[in-house]
Amino acid sequence: QVQLVESGGGSVQAGGSLRLSCAASGYTFSNYHMGWFRQAPGKEREFVASITWSGDSTHDADSVKGRFTISRDNAKNTVYLQMNNLKPEDTAAYYCARKVGAWYAREASYQYDTWGQGTQVTVSS
Repeated sequence: QVQLVESGGGSVQAGGSLRLSCAASGYTFSNYHMGWFRQAPGKEREFVASITWSGDSTHDADSVKGRFTISRDNAKNTVYLQMNNLKPEDTAAYYCARKVGAWYAREASYQYDTWGQGTQVTVSS
């Protein structure tokens, strides 16, 4: 079945870095755009970054622009989120997701049909 499994979360101090991975299985990974979202306690899930099926275009939320980088390796069926200069407000559970349809509306969670279980990122000041 279609499955997404995140890894790489953890606890870091402000200014530190983490690299999240999301391994996909059960479908043709290279046919789909992918995205990362996050959800902090008591807050709604928010868009973080997305990448086209080929990896030739990306889109980042303003809150992470210049600090986070999304990438993918279609040979490994994996999408990554490199997070640098982490801030306490980045603390959240991070989820990867598979986008359906075209590249537009890529920040909308309803455009994504499959989600991983999430990986926790905690940034201390």
